[in-house]
Amino acid sequence: MNITKVVIPVAGWGTRSLPATKNMPKEMLPIYNKPVVQYIVEEAQASGLHDVVFITNQKKTIIEDHFDHNLSLEGVLRRSGKTELLESVRRVAQMVNIISVRQKEQLGLGHALLCAREVCTDDYFAVMVADDLMFGPQPGIKQLMEAALSEHMAVVGVMEAPASKVNRYGIISAEEYGPGLFRVRDLVEKPSPDEAPSRLAMVGRYILTPEIFDHLARLSPGKDGEIQLTDGLRQLARSSKLLAVKLKGQRFDTGDWVEYLTANIHFALQDEELKKELIERLKELL
Repeated sequence: MNITKVVIPVAGWGTRSLPATKNMPKEMLPIYNKPVVQYIVEEAQASGLHDVVFITNQKKTIIEDHFDHNLSLEGVLRRSGKTELLESVRRVAQMVNIISVRQKEQLGLGHALLCAREVCTDDYFAVMVADDLMFGPQPGIKQLMEAALSEHMAVVGVMEAPASKVNRYGIISAEEYGPGLFRVRDLVEKPSPDEAPSRLAMVGRYILTPEIFDHLARLSPGKDGEIQLTDGLRQLARSSKLLAVKLKGQRFDTGDWVEYLTANIHFALQDEELKKELIERLKELL
């Protein structure tokens, strides 16, 4: 069995990042010198996922364009002899195979995933939420792929959240039966600290099977009119068909301004040409 397809929902309005996202998709906001969504696609590519399914809307075509050739720009760079820049923009267009599916109404993450039903008929496929950037020795989604292929079950990625922030996440109730590997019994969406069954929070990485579509299709919209992926995952958990892997690595939530700005600094500090001057300027501000 080989997992080659990833669904990346990008149709949301990005309200956490307003006013920056009034006319700019949140997924195209830059982290250092690349848009957020490019980091997500690079993680997928590094994990062997070459078919990228964007769940998008009519206002987000700029995301698809980013992964296409810009022949006018390439011509300018070629004529001016800027070979390295030319190769960098051409490389983006050649990264993966892009498939676009429209979510005509923004009715929740579960509804967005349902839009991919006709193009995800394989046994297993990945889902990556573009708000969550993850970096480490091994790509986050790859860690889940290995568990799914080994255990032959759907898998969600989790990280330990501070007790004060569990109300921002879906929290799992689970039993650990291997190092960093859990059998999920239930999930609670955004519980209060007193109600949270653990501090293990789902963080936007999933390996699923087409069975999830049947569960999502049977759900009624919640009080906000949305269909939530967490509710579909609960059905898998209650039938003992869901695992969780405690992900290793660094995570940035790009919908949170502090983490978004921290991510920019983090990646800028990896650039040796910028590092020294950036540190000096940061010292001045601090």
